[in-house]
Amino acid sequence: MAVKAEYLWVDGTQPTAKLRSKTKILADGEKPGIWGFDGSSTNQAPGDKSDCVLQPVFVCPDPLRGGDNIIVLCEVELISGAPHPTNTRAPLRAIAEKYADQEAIFGIEQEYTFFKDGRPLGFPVGGGYPAPQGGYYCGVGADEVFGREIVEEHMDAVLAAGLHLSGINAEVMPGQWEFQIGPVAAPLVADELWVARWLLYRIAEKHGVSATLDPKPVKGDWNGAGAHTNFSTKAMREGYDAIIAGAEALGKKRQEHVDGYGAGIDQRLTGLHETAPWTEYSYGVSDRGASVRIPWQVERDGKGYIEDRRPNANVDPYVVTRLLIDTICSELA
Repeated sequence: MAVKAEYLWVDGTQPTAKLRSKTKILADGEKPGIWGFDGSSTNQAPGDKSDCVLQPVFVCPDPLRGGDNIIVLCEVELISGAPHPTNTRAPLRAIAEKYADQEAIFGIEQEYTFFKDGRPLGFPVGGGYPAPQGGYYCGVGADEVFGREIVEEHMDAVLAAGLHLSGINAEVMPGQWEFQIGPVAAPLVADELWVARWLLYRIAEKHGVSATLDPKPVKGDWNGAGAHTNFSTKAMREGYDAIIAGAEALGKKRQEHVDGYGAGIDQRLTGLHETAPWTEYSYGVSDRGASVRIPWQVERDGKGYIEDRRPNANVDPYVVTRLLIDTICSELA
């Protein structure tokens, strides 16, 4: 018997990397090993030195093909075995190992928008706009919710793959949805988010729809799309002083985080539509207009986690998790 192994990797496209994948046929019982690809076609190598290496780092069942078929997420390496310059997972591994004793965990809320024929699902065919935002968030009914059949299929696929899915919901703009991965440590949370994104793209593709991570898919008075990142350490889960210390630490490195939180962040973090201006930093209890929100339950319980509301939908999860660990754990060490 043969097993179809779908190898996934993150390419070198700028300013926002894309997922790539191809299929390798394995003999029954064969473990997925290293493989290669043409880096000159993925913005990762020149044509005269085009070979790049795929190093498997995460394997899960393939819910689309079923059976014994698998998904194999890979890091990209140079032929020397060193991490490729576009490999953002390698530096995350180093930071996660450095601060492993603080037991950092994440929950990432991935927003995305369905597009068909150049318009978001739910926007009128031929141009124009639907009714203003208001009833779409967590809505029900064909006049307020668009693409649910894709979302349900994606949810089932993510669960069948064994990923740490914690929920889904319709978002504020028509055709906009969210799924959440976590709580889980890094780099696993980022690995699973990349795989969940790939499953979303593939399932939407089958329906003739594009699932996009554009942080501001429609200009004007419409919500953008983010990847709110919830974060805690062992100390934060045990006491409120660490919560405040973590929130304060993020303010000291505002620009570094904004620079790493996804292309086009200035279009989304305007101070409107439940965002804080990208040029400022703030935190507050139950405040969705702040850069960082401390949930009300956390203040009440005196422990828990914080939500960084700044990351874009198109953020590299390896980068956002590395930045949060490095900034907060170095402060709490």
